[in-house]
Amino acid sequence: MVAVPKIRLIWLGLTAALMALTLWMIFIWVPTEVNQGNIQRSLYFHVPVAWTAMVAIVLVAFASVAYLKTRSEKWDRLAVAAAETGVIFAGLMLITGMVWAKPVWGVWWTGEAKLTTTLILFFIYVAYLMFRAYFPPGEQRRRLAAVIGLMGAIDTPIIYYGAQLWERAHPSAVVGPLSDSDSSVDGPIGITLIVAVVAFSVLFAYVASERYRLRKQEDEVMELRRAVSLRPALAISSSLETTESTASAPAGGAY
Repeated sequence: MVAVPKIRLIWLGLTAALMALTLWMIFIWVPTEVNQGNIQRSLYFHVPVAWTAMVAIVLVAFASVAYLKTRSEKWDRLAVAAAETGVIFAGLMLITGMVWAKPVWGVWWTGEAKLTTTLILFFIYVAYLMFRAYFPPGEQRRRLAAVIGLMGAIDTPIIYYGAQLWERAHPSAVVGPLSDSDSSVDGPIGITLIVAVVAFSVLFAYVASERYRLRKQEDEVMELRRAVSLRPALAISSSLETTESTASAPAGGAY
């Protein structure tokens, strides 16, 4: 049985504790919002997963730039790990948003700019992962995947500024530089939202780090398989060379 490093166990325990605290605050501690009622609790899931999905694609872009500059495979692994984890949070961002929208707006989807750019981000994640899955392995795949990752990062500020640029049903930013006194949150709601953002960020970091470690092991296994597959060919080549050398040598005792 392989022993799990202590730091990973501590990280896993911290992640579980933060998520448990977040769930307790969301469903028990924070008061029910007077206007929307219990459905407003979707805020504490929707905003953190949206934040994490956008941070993930920025991390993909950062790792992609680092790979293009250094050609180090560790950056390529980091980009893949961030994308594989980020696509889950991007999907949750869409799902939690639609669950919140139905009772408040009366529809699951409005097609406004902020929602559409969010859907585009999800498709960029999917395109990135599908490209890596089906394009032949090698340097060219890593370079082209890096370009796709950079394109995804461009969509992130558009998503954040979407509600301000094209005001529709979606509310304005509640956190960040564009939030104001009317749209920002404070008190128990603000505290719960901050804790939820931290918890989901730590969860993302833990899952992405585990995926990075697994990706590294997968690359090592692939390298080992390539080395093993080359051995028979090398052995056959050496055998043929030996046979040819023996055949070309003069018979013993012949003059």
